[in-house]
Amino acid sequence: MNAMQESTTPYTRQGDAGPAPPYGQSPPLPPPLVRMRDSRSKSPAFAALLSMMPGLGQVYVGYYQRGFVHATVIAALITILSSGSVEGLNPLFSLFMAFFWLYNIIDAARRASLYNDALAGNPSIELPQDFKTPGFRGSIIGGATLIGGGFILLLHTRFGISLDWVEQWWPVAPMIFGAYLLVRAIQERRAAETGDSR
Repeated sequence: MNAMQESTTPYTRQGDAGPAPPYGQSPPLPPPLVRMRDSRSKSPAFAALLSMMPGLGQVYVGYYQRGFVHATVIAALITILSSGSVEGLNPLFSLFMAFFWLYNIIDAARRASLYNDALAGNPSIELPQDFKTPGFRGSIIGGATLIGGGFILLLHTRFGISLDWVEQWWPVAPMIFGAYLLVRAIQERRAAETGDSR
């Protein structure tokens, strides 16, 4: 009787392995992967902080040309507003300067983030069409502007030529730049249409 009870009892003696559990056991988790931070990555917060001085955040990320353009735009707006030559348009220029200043800060943080994603090879995001890896590339219009500006300043400092005419003729500069952008946009559109037709 005791032997039968021992054979049919659901309990096992101490030291026995016992029956297998009715559910499947999950395999052990692999150790967490340690992701090394690329030393070339940039801090978006630090880029935004540096952009309180317009263009400096872009220079920090590596977009030197873009940073100089931002600094030039803000400097030109401040010069226009302080000269008093456009008194009736002060609100328009002031609003545009505030907008561009904030855009400059956001752009620096955004480009730092996209730069880090490009370094990591992150395929889960779609980079903007205008995003390229930073570099100091040549620029015809940038080089011509610097040469022209330096030549005008040289005429003033070396030969004493007055710069009063600059105050009257400065609107020609944005007109030329706008014409350049217009021609470039037309050329790019024609090139895209030619590529689609093929």
